[in-house]
Amino acid sequence: MNFKIYNSFKYKRLTINNHLLTAFLAMLILQFGCSSPDKYRVDTDKAAAKILAEKQLLATGKTGKFTIEKPSDTFRRRLLAGQRLATYSPASLGTDKLKPIEHWPVKKPTAAVSEDRVVAVNDDNEPVVISLVQALQIGAYNSFDYQTKKEEIFQKALALELERDAFRNTFNGQVQNLLETDTTSGSSQSGMVNSGEAGVTRKLQSGVELGTSFAVDLANLFTLGQASSMGFLGDATVSIPLLRGSGKHIVTEPLTQAERNVLYAFWAFEQYKKQFAVDTANKYLSVLQGLDAIKNSEADYRSRMASAQRSRRLADAGRIQEIEVDQAVQNELSARQRWISATQSYKKGLDAFKIFLGLPPDAKIELAPNELETLVMPTKDIIRQFAVDENQPQVNTEIQESSDLVVELLEPDYKNAGPLEIEEPIAVKLAFANRFDLKATDGKVYDAQRAVVVAADALGAELTLFGSVQTGARRNDVGDATSRNAQMRHDRGVSSALLTLDLPIERTAESLDYRNSFIALEQAVRDVQQLEDSIKSDIRNAQRDLLEARERMGIQAKSVYVAQKRVKSVNMFLEAGRAQIRDLLEAQDALLSAQNSLTAAVVNYRIAELNIQRDMGVLRVDEKGLWQEYVPGGNQNVQN
Repeated sequence: MNFKIYNSFKYKRLTINNHLLTAFLAMLILQFGCSSPDKYRVDTDKAAAKILAEKQLLATGKTGKFTIEKPSDTFRRRLLAGQRLATYSPASLGTDKLKPIEHWPVKKPTAAVSEDRVVAVNDDNEPVVISLVQALQIGAYNSFDYQTKKEEIFQKALALELERDAFRNTFNGQVQNLLETDTTSGSSQSGMVNSGEAGVTRKLQSGVELGTSFAVDLANLFTLGQASSMGFLGDATVSIPLLRGSGKHIVTEPLTQAERNVLYAFWAFEQYKKQFAVDTANKYLSVLQGLDAIKNSEADYRSRMASAQRSRRLADAGRIQEIEVDQAVQNELSARQRWISATQSYKKGLDAFKIFLGLPPDAKIELAPNELETLVMPTKDIIRQFAVDENQPQVNTEIQESSDLVVELLEPDYKNAGPLEIEEPIAVKLAFANRFDLKATDGKVYDAQRAVVVAADALGAELTLFGSVQTGARRNDVGDATSRNAQMRHDRGVSSALLTLDLPIERTAESLDYRNSFIALEQAVRDVQQLEDSIKSDIRNAQRDLLEARERMGIQAKSVYVAQKRVKSVNMFLEAGRAQIRDLLEAQDALLSAQNSLTAAVVNYRIAELNIQRDMGVLRVDEKGLWQEYVPGGNQNVQN
């Protein structure tokens, strides 16, 4: 009796120790293998930030603050709150205003990012006036498309992190508890198996894969003598590719492509920022052009009203006919319609510009009227030279013996050319040196060449050497409870080696991939050639646009000058009875058209200057959306 009690006590002590060992292994695995979702996000953001800083410097030669986190106090949100604009749901204000749903994993909100408050929202509900510079900054923080482009870079960084992780140590751990009852032998046999396993694998850039693991099993038998047995197993493996799939250039190809994809994403974003800045300026100035059209149409409307009233007085005095009064009234009504149309067109354009910047269209926002004057200041000298020099020869006429009038047309010259009307070869060289999209497209040729190499490697035979060493034994079944405890001894184990040869007998799919890789290479080369030609064409067209806009400014400046003189003269002749009301109406039409055309020409010239800087890749835009324009050195204006 005492003997049985002693054995029972010994068995329980052994069971408790084994359970403690298994529990300790489980706690160890949980400690090193489990993290909260918040920590995973923080660690992922840190890894991505490191990649982004590294690749941004490599891609652009500079580092700057790059984040995809939206500021908690965006201009859009401050407008919605400050001006009490209509919203549909908490989503209208941003993700941080959403109500967490059931099982929401985020326990700790991310740190708030502040936006540079370049514009204040007044509490008195007054319209907010923004300049072009402020519009650029607002767009960088609030534009939906701008944010999407930044997120695309971030996702490329995450893809690169995943590829890098494939060549790091990969740890794994697992704990199992199995309760089993077996009645197949006619008697009931019940027991429990507690298992814990931990291991690490590593893939080298040569293609070699290493792995090692350690397992502990405890099998307890609750019936038939209540036996137990402990199992220990150590395992180490190695796999070495010798032919197909071997070599650093093949194994690391996905990693190499992921590295380059981040560079491409940064280059694409730099090009996008330039395009976004030019588009912002274009839309901003177009809205201001509409505002100037309102001013011109308002002045014209007032002038037509005055003309109608004057014609009424002259008709009452018997100096003009009643039909001329009707003409004046009809023109007054037409002028009113133009004024109303110009006003509504301006409001539509302003709403569209707000949406472009990522702002609510019902926000009370106005553009700075003096921006048009400030931005086109460099063109004032050109306009003044055209307008003042009335004696500037435009045609050369000679009276020949036949008395026929021969007119010699003078081609536009570069006497009054702006600083950005650059010689074409110089402009093309600047573009080739600074266009990030051209760098990316040319880089994809190298990607296509590597794809040919990888596809060629897949055609060969596959020869893999596999080796394994094991010591100890598992106890992963209740039936193993009656076995002796297993031990790991370096002098006792099982080793094996396997050499596998996969002959290249069937390689149809691989041969098709190989042929397609050459087609993809040809397509990549054509993409470079096509973009190269497109850049040249864009620059040539931009230079033509600059020349045409400059000449149009001069022509319209003269037109305004002549139209103003014409209106003044017709008014004097009308008072003297030497002109008809129709003459005055036609003169007013010409003045309004010339004024609007001059504003359009000035805006077009300014936009053409920005366009050619964008096409040459020399327009710099920082992380806040602000631009730095290119200033050519020396006199580079020549005639094509």
